[in-house]
Amino acid sequence: MSEPLAAVGTWRPVMEAAGHRCQCSGQCGNAHAKTEGRCPREHDGYTSKHGHRVRLMAAPADPLTPPVKAVTLPPGELRAWCPECHTAAARRARTTAGPVDDAPGLFDL
Repeated sequence: MSEPLAAVGTWRPVMEAAGHRCQCSGQCGNAHAKTEGRCPREHDGYTSKHGHRVRLMAAPADPLTPPVKAVTLPPGELRAWCPECHTAAARRARTTAGPVDDAPGLFDL
């Protein structure tokens, strides 16, 4: 089984806890109905017969967590994500979050 070149000590416990399977349960917008509500993609597996190889990543459960904070999280606060679910979950979270209210307007400086 392949492993990342860096942060293996963080990545390995996250993958073992997830069973080397993506832990998305619909945050990406896909209900994953055919696989009991959880993404079926497994590390080093393939997306389909002619698809690409899946490389899971350890990332925060909240896809909008800033990278500066994400690197400080312990393995217990990370989840296994396939790239497709993580990207879709982040996009979906950004669109539903909306603008921050306390940000100054363009002419309020």
